[in-house]
Amino acid sequence: MTTNIVVPALGESVSEAIVAKWFKNPGDAVALDEPLLELETDKVTLEVNATAAGMLEEIVAKAGATVAVGAVLGKIKEGAAGAKSAPVAAPVAAVAAPAAAPVVQQAAAGGMVATAANSGPAVRKMLAETGVNPAQVSGTGKDGRLTKGDVISFVEKGGAAAAAAPVAAGPREERVRMSKLRQVIAKRLKESQNTAAILTTFNEVDMSAAMALRNSTKEAFEEKYGVRLGFMSFFVKAAVAALKQIPEVNAQIDGTDIVYKNYYDIGVAVGTESGLVVPVVRDADRLGFAGVESEINRLAKKARDGALSMDELSGGTFTISNGGVYGSLLATPIINPPQSGILGLHNIVKRPVVVNDQIVIRPMMYIALSYDHRIIDGRESVTFLKTVKQYVEDPQRLLLEV
Repeated sequence: MTTNIVVPALGESVSEAIVAKWFKNPGDAVALDEPLLELETDKVTLEVNATAAGMLEEIVAKAGATVAVGAVLGKIKEGAAGAKSAPVAAPVAAVAAPAAAPVVQQAAAGGMVATAANSGPAVRKMLAETGVNPAQVSGTGKDGRLTKGDVISFVEKGGAAAAAAPVAAGPREERVRMSKLRQVIAKRLKESQNTAAILTTFNEVDMSAAMALRNSTKEAFEEKYGVRLGFMSFFVKAAVAALKQIPEVNAQIDGTDIVYKNYYDIGVAVGTESGLVVPVVRDADRLGFAGVESEINRLAKKARDGALSMDELSGGTFTISNGGVYGSLLATPIINPPQSGILGLHNIVKRPVVVNDQIVIRPMMYIALSYDHRIIDGRESVTFLKTVKQYVEDPQRLLLEV
């Protein structure tokens, strides 16, 4: 008996996906519920598991194909014995003939060995530039895949100098198809700029009090709640307090109507190898610091593993993006439509500031609010940012909700 492998329901408003890669080859043995392939939508990457045990008889939709919900991806011959399978490497198209790549090693007993073939385009480029043999690097990504951080860490520790032989020069250019996620990111950000009247206002925050509170309580906090206390929870709670005071920033335009949201679902931008995703912390106003930190950690891990659901990515009312984790000093974030505002956080840098007519050194952070000027005026935007600043600089007000 033959069982079809079909494209599952992908979530509300999502009708198609791209076959990212197959984990099996025709003739391979298949176990029930075993992952067979990976689909990439405009929101998430998801695995399709086997609904029957047997042998992969046929691959109907090859890697790179665009498929609709319900389309047949392949066929399983139930009960048939197949050969032991090996992971399928994702195809890469190059403009020129590719140079000799590092040998793809077989999986060791401890799991998958990192190779150039099972790494992303940015990682492959870095491997070629540094001459690092991927087999020498321990991959920390999903299924043991290499990340750029793995390669950078290896090079900084002198690993590149220990490479056995120089790698032959690769092609001067490489053409790789944009992922579905990257295509949608590009489309949505450009639509945001074309539709909203985006303006950005800035302020700066003295992080001294927040840092002192965090340093004095972080060990007890982690021991009690099992999660580390970061600065993002301070800004999420401060943003919620400011949104309650300035409801226009939490609203959106729908035709000729303004829709005011009486709930606070805060999107937190997370960078992944596939691109930027914005999972949503639901009802952030009802969560304490521990609840916010736990939810952010849970969503960030799922984002890095490509395991976020559609529900976890939909329906945010306001977004916070922290470029400071990458060292950004100042930037103007782009609104995540249909929202009307986004708060940008930046690097904490010690700078001389004037306090009580004295020049002192304080840990300072620039913050930015990009907003839709069609619905939010300058007075509201400046007041919102000043309110966030006041709460973060006096975090006890957040704890006491005053």
